[in-house]
Formats: sequence, C-alpha cells, structure tokens
Amino acid sequence: MPSAPIIDSLLDPVSRCFTAEAARALAELKGDEAMQRRIEELAEKANEGELTEGERRDYETYVHVGNIIAILQAKVRLRLKQAAA
Repeated sequence: MPSAPIIDSLLDPVSRCFTAEAARALAELKGDEAMQRRIEELAEKANEGELTEGERRDYETYVHVGNIIAILQAKVRLRLKQAAA
C-alpha cells in the first residue's frame, strides 16, 4: 500500500471536488451490516492465523479501501468545518 503522504496528496484534490451535500454524505458513509460482519469475521480469522489466501486478499482489500475512505472522510469533514466557520 502506498505511504500515507502519497495517499493524502492524491486525495486532497478529490476532496475539494465535492459539493457540501456530497461531502456530508461521504462524511456519514458507513458500510452495511453484512459487510461489517464479514470484516469482523476476517479480522478474527487473521488474528488466529486461519485466513486462506483468498480471505487474506479480501481482508487486505477491506483494510486498504477502508483506510482510503477514512482519509477522504477526514478531509471532507475538515472542509465542512472550515466552510461553517
């Protein structure tokens, strides 16, 4: 996975493209219950060293994409806060 500064610099211009309404929607975005259960299942198996190769790839994808979404959410929350001030 690319380093945090690289991801940050790539996502900064993206975060400026959102309307206020879209930024609020992204800031509040959460995965559905089925996805959350699957992530928890994979995390538990990872902690116990029981992931298959396919499960490991899936889990890494969830983690990487989740991190990117979290960074983007933080950026739009900051922009919304600055716009409200």
